[in-house]
Amino acid sequence: MLTPSQHKTLNFIQQFIAHHTHAPSLTEIAEGIGIQSKGVAHRYVKALAEEGLLFLHPGRKRGIELVNPASDKRLTIPLLGKIAAGHPIEAISGQDMLDLSTLYGPNRYALRVTGDSMIDGGIMDGDTVIIEPREMANDGEIVVALIDGEDVTLKRLKYRQDGNLALIAENSTMPPMIYAAERVKIQGIVVGQLRWYR
Repeated sequence: MLTPSQHKTLNFIQQFIAHHTHAPSLTEIAEGIGIQSKGVAHRYVKALAEEGLLFLHPGRKRGIELVNPASDKRLTIPLLGKIAAGHPIEAISGQDMLDLSTLYGPNRYALRVTGDSMIDGGIMDGDTVIIEPREMANDGEIVVALIDGEDVTLKRLKYRQDGNLALIAENSTMPPMIYAAERVKIQGIVVGQLRWYR
């Protein structure tokens, strides 16, 4: 599974190629994903190549090639109607289609949740959350937060009047985590969720 930084790198490369019709340089990748080091950008690109998502042409300037460019095909399933979760209602079939491409868009990625810090918010251990990459988030949104450049966590974001940030667990047994704003980098927000029962 790709890391959030690797997803961000892949998304940038896809968008750059779609806009410019050629691959970005390592300098452009580093700038595009908001980092200083070309070496770190190279590490992300190499990891994407090892995952089979990119092909690298050694010695060639702008030698990055997408293996599976984003497809325009839409993934849909039938939306057959509504079902009651309270009192039973009359079953009325519909003819709509549910467009899953809005959930699995080209600028989104999935993360598997481990742990029970978000269970009161309906996010259980083993669930998959769909993330939209963002560097800013609104107060109260559930975010992917990178702390001190090392640890990543899924928590609800709260801006405090003292300028610090609170990362709040949706679990009444866990206290909020308070950090100076400069210690926390927002990497994305939760826009969807999946849970499998089989």
